[in-house]
Amino acid sequence: MGLAAVESNNGHEVEESTYQRGVKHLCEGGIERVPRKYVFPVSERPHLGTERSDVCCGGNWNLKLPVIDFAQLQGSNRSQVLEHLADACEEYGFFQLVNHGIPSQVIEELRSVGRRFFELPYEERCKYMNLDMRSPVRCGTSFNQNKDQILCWRDFLKLSCHSLPQHLPSWPSNPSDLREVAANYSLKTKFLYLKLMEAILESLGVKEIAPKSMEDQENDWMAKDLENGSQIVMVNCYPACPEPDLTLGMPPHSDYGMLTLLLQDESVQGLQIHHGGRWLTVEPISNSFVVNIFSNGRFKSVLHRVLVNSSSTRISFASLHSLSLDSTVRPLPKLIDEANPRRYKDTDFASFLNYISSVGHKGKNFLDTRKLT
Repeated sequence: MGLAAVESNNGHEVEESTYQRGVKHLCEGGIERVPRKYVFPVSERPHLGTERSDVCCGGNWNLKLPVIDFAQLQGSNRSQVLEHLADACEEYGFFQLVNHGIPSQVIEELRSVGRRFFELPYEERCKYMNLDMRSPVRCGTSFNQNKDQILCWRDFLKLSCHSLPQHLPSWPSNPSDLREVAANYSLKTKFLYLKLMEAILESLGVKEIAPKSMEDQENDWMAKDLENGSQIVMVNCYPACPEPDLTLGMPPHSDYGMLTLLLQDESVQGLQIHHGGRWLTVEPISNSFVVNIFSNGRFKSVLHRVLVNSSSTRISFASLHSLSLDSTVRPLPKLIDEANPRRYKDTDFASFLNYISSVGHKGKNFLDTRKLT
């Protein structure tokens, strides 16, 4: 790792290795300006003077995503809700999920333990820091800190959750309740993910996941692939930034998995999606998830990014779901026809990890490398 020095706001020189310790560590040392390592080119900056003023005033830079009521998916209105679900995925690639059935206590405990982890002294957090993107437990910074030429204003804690008996012993033991709280949350979000995938597949015209006859073997394999797939809970920490108009918490990107359940910080906005040629801020809804889905092009995989602010640390939690590392990802034959042709080569999650480990966030989008046309 290079040790080229840059000048910080207080006139002291900061070694490159200092940035690898995370934004939180940098802020704890006291800064008044954003170091050059975090300053994005003008064309990539968030232009907060315009966007935030419109957000605060209820202008047209704010976005209310379609709302899907999970409870109604389980009732007599299921067919109607499935239509709304399909429309939301086709138009936005995102929706907000309410009445999801996860108790508010489970969510509040997770919010608490996530915030308390990042309030620990650096000496405690650094026990879990490493540069291996395949590491099942990892405290890191930026987007891909190994390759990013410009760093993002973000620290994170990554917890691999499948399988829990395998990974739980290596999770942080401080705070003392982190393992229990995060494990409980992961189990409940995994159940929610499976039920949502069942609904999404049904909205696409695919039979329900649960097999009912020998003719449903394909659905049986699908159910097992989903059940045995990868799950990662990512705790994102975006510390208050002295110059939020110069940097980003996360650059424009698309999530890599099949489905992401994002628990936003309800008190601090930050998530934006690219829709209609503009960056729009997603309004948080109390006790809801922002859901992001990907498919063979019929449903959108939408670019999104994260803004930071000067007054408050923002904490969010992403439960990322995909197939297992060695599972082949391909479109279902039932969904391929002349109107909706195959658009991507077969791939697997391991290939994606290899790709993002080799490029920075400005590299070519992984999906673009898999396009057939």
